Amino acid sequence: MTALAGLWSRRDEATEPAVGRMLDAQAGFGPDPAIRRTLDAATLGRRLYSLVPEDDFDRGPVLGGDGTLLLVADARIDNREEIASALGLSINLARTAEPQLLMAVVEQWGIAGLARVVGAFAVMLWDARRGVLTLARDPMGERPLFYHRGDGFVAAASMPRGLHAHPDIPYAPSETATADFLAILPEGEESFFAGITRVRPGHAVAIDADGIAETRLWTPTRTILRLKPDDYAEGLRAELDRAVTVRLRRIQGAVGSHLSAGLDSASVAATAARLLTPEPLHAFTAVPGVGAPVPGGTIGDEGPIAARVAALHANIVHVPVRGDGRSPLPLLDRHFDLYQRPVMNPWNAIWGEAINDAARAQGVSVLLTGQLGNFTLSHDGVPHLAQLFGTGRLGALATLTRQLRAQGWRRRRIGAATLGPFVPPAVWTWLVDRFGHSLALEGYSALRPGAIADLDSRAAARGTDLSYRPWRDGRAMRLWGLDRVDMGSYNKGTLAGWGIDLRDPTADRRLIEWALSVPDEQYILDGKPRSLARRAFADRLPPELIGEQRRGYQAADWHIGATAALAAVAAELDSIERCRSAGAVLDVERLRALIRDWPDFPADDPRWNQLAVTDRYRSMLLRGTAAGHFLRRAARSN
Repeated sequence: MTALAGLWSRRDEATEPAVGRMLDAQAGFGPDPAIRRTLDAATLGRRLYSLVPEDDFDRGPVLGGDGTLLLVADARIDNREEIASALGLSINLARTAEPQLLMAVVEQWGIAGLARVVGAFAVMLWDARRGVLTLARDPMGERPLFYHRGDGFVAAASMPRGLHAHPDIPYAPSETATADFLAILPEGEESFFAGITRVRPGHAVAIDADGIAETRLWTPTRTILRLKPDDYAEGLRAELDRAVTVRLRRIQGAVGSHLSAGLDSASVAATAARLLTPEPLHAFTAVPGVGAPVPGGTIGDEGPIAARVAALHANIVHVPVRGDGRSPLPLLDRHFDLYQRPVMNPWNAIWGEAINDAARAQGVSVLLTGQLGNFTLSHDGVPHLAQLFGTGRLGALATLTRQLRAQGWRRRRIGAATLGPFVPPAVWTWLVDRFGHSLALEGYSALRPGAIADLDSRAAARGTDLSYRPWRDGRAMRLWGLDRVDMGSYNKGTLAGWGIDLRDPTADRRLIEWALSVPDEQYILDGKPRSLARRAFADRLPPELIGEQRRGYQAADWHIGATAALAAVAAELDSIERCRSAGAVLDVERLRALIRDWPDFPADDPRWNQLAVTDRYRSMLLRGTAAGHFLRRAARSN
């Protein structure tokens, strides 16, 4: 993973020293010496963090196009042989660095050729002949990239701190982006810093003297596979095998994996263990502290089932990572410095960082995750109910309903999934308020009333319905969910903080395309949600996990550390209140009232799991405090 910086200036400015400062500001994300190259009015540079063997041959920005193109990249290409063959290259691939291969792609097919590249990448391309700076990212945004378009110049960098090294780029938070974050809207183009724009995953942004043009690099074709049920399971196994295999390529260090009681991380870990044999796989499971209650239908301690997975594979070294009831407040400064954005679930970050600590202690350099598995491996197929109703296949709907009832589904749940997509948003909101769990922003968000006023229009512009009705199209639902994901800054920060490269096989583009082509009924076959993953990995996972219907409940001990940290939370709110930007976004007085009304339940009291409690305290107070901390740090407020 590499820290990038670039500057194109149409004014009297020395671009090479400026890019040097931008790279130095990102030294934590790329420890190798900075290498810069200038072509006419633009300078591109990089600081390398060597992760794959071919990085030994990375000499920095690559010149091409008969001297008219300059390219720098932060990349791991997973289909190198396929790309080289399509290009007709007769080269020694083992000695060809990723930027060289990407330059060959661009020379042959233009920037649109990046759609052929499978893997993780952020690319800067300067075309001196046309006077165009193009920035591009991989479909799942595994590598970050940001830019600022100023008066007579354009600057780009891997992380905002690189851009802030330029004296003409303001240093201030984006109040709008933070408000959207607290409303859990999909991220827009604006970053969490004012004046800094995020290159969206799977997009290319071309900037010239006249303006900006954005194009989508990756749009999966709408195809439907027609196979036998067993062939779908075999196909999913093959796709995951390939996705894991390409993510094992590394220079040194051990391989680790998250391992929970869920299908996604367990399937990834089991597959990696098979592929690594006899090399060990270090598998890390977060388990809560003693006395932490969990909501009904969930698993608080995923350790026992994870241990059963490990027992099936002789080379898995299972490492339970036990929570100790810590507060995340001492971590907030570190989060700001590493990720350059607020963290959505600060209490989950505690066990995430504990796993990173344990992985580093085991010498792990590559840590596999399964974060996007809900959209690929373990899609539940529930939208198929609405599909059947909407297309008039009432006999098939009745059969599926009976099967779900046999699995323990209640009629109300089935009815909501079947009819909810066809109910007007206002009616759905009323029904949820009346019979279910209210999704009103006021119930879980720390936003002040004035900051909520125009969220509906911003949500609609991003394809989001704040009534959160069920979906009738599983493919559309998953594409919408994937568009919400941007893990680049977290990946970059984890590498800088722990020397660990996070890699998610469930985010593999080819796996995603294959999963989207599977008919929804295969995911809920015989009334069993997640049926495809259960069938596909029954030979790799224990029966206890394959048959498990409950979901894991992360950070079940959140309230223990929070109770002990109330004084620190109150002190943080004092600092937040002094920040103008935070006051424009957050309802600080309401957060103070939540501290005053903090429940006095015993630590093992199940009332901690009431939705009204978790919404107000875990989501509103704790997430709001973390967002406020980000705002005051970004505003440089005490």
